[in-house]
Amino acid sequence: MEAIKSAFDFSDFPRIDLMIATVVLVFLLAFPLFPLSSFAMVTLIQFLMFSIYGMGWNTIGGYGGQVDLGKAQYVGIGAFTTIVMLIRWDIPFWVSMPIGVCLAVGWSFIIGYPLFRLKGHYFAIATIATSLVLKDLFEVWDFVGAARGLEISPIKYDPPDFLRLIFKSDIYYYYVILGFFLAGILYINWFRKSRLGYQLRSIKDNEEAAQSLGINVRWAKVKTYAIATAFVSIVGSFHACYIKNIEPEDTMSLNISILIALMAMLGGAGSLWGPIIGAGILIPLKSYLKEWLGATAGLVGIDLIIYAAIIMLISAFEPRGIWGIVQKVRRRRRN
Repeated sequence: MEAIKSAFDFSDFPRIDLMIATVVLVFLLAFPLFPLSSFAMVTLIQFLMFSIYGMGWNTIGGYGGQVDLGKAQYVGIGAFTTIVMLIRWDIPFWVSMPIGVCLAVGWSFIIGYPLFRLKGHYFAIATIATSLVLKDLFEVWDFVGAARGLEISPIKYDPPDFLRLIFKSDIYYYYVILGFFLAGILYINWFRKSRLGYQLRSIKDNEEAAQSLGINVRWAKVKTYAIATAFVSIVGSFHACYIKNIEPEDTMSLNISILIALMAMLGGAGSLWGPIIGAGILIPLKSYLKEWLGATAGLVGIDLIIYAAIIMLISAFEPRGIWGIVQKVRRRRRN
């Protein structure tokens, strides 16, 4: 009961933050009612997906200070678990998704213990290596379709199918991922005020001092790594039903891992709103700049240059991201 009350307690935020969050929530709930293009709907679904990815990364990367660049491997585990179980055994999404989470978390425990013997850039490089090795294994594993991947055929089902998450309209997918998004915010709001959340902050500030206070540093990191993995795996399972065509290259590539980390770091790692702000900026930029500059004007690649320049400018101005800039402005106004 205390955990539920803590999850819904946003009293430590300024009133203006809560007002903005309420306006955004109303907009998200009403968005499908607006006469917008299907491209806009796809962009917003991607925004919600990457916000959840960023929330998961933020637990270990933001609060724990461990730069993880291998999260795509857990996207792949969740996605392939769901699509394999649906195609081969007709197991619904709501059963395969928790199984995918268990497999992903199990894998995170297996590699987590040796990984967290490393620190700094060695840890980041090791997470990249484990992700790429798993991706290579999936590309030669015939059971999961190897490099070709697997495809869900909607013709076999009668949409809307809420058990298998097979829909003709993106509106259904939108509200499903919106539900996961809201649940993710509530969980992270509880997590940052939990005992583990405070332990991670102390570990991030001074690992030796945290250990001297009796905190099991390695175990705290492994548990948080598993929580981050669960977030990513859930969205990976959703991604499989939404896209319906899963390949290792598209699902487990290094680009996805880096993008997930950039979302949280640009918005403000170690803050509740940071990953959401980062996804709210980068996903529309990624989608619309690529559409306008790449396809329309024929300027292939210039969207990536603009995208990178914005990230570098904000990072150089405030290493704590956009949320850090907001807090700095507020402190100046108070003073």
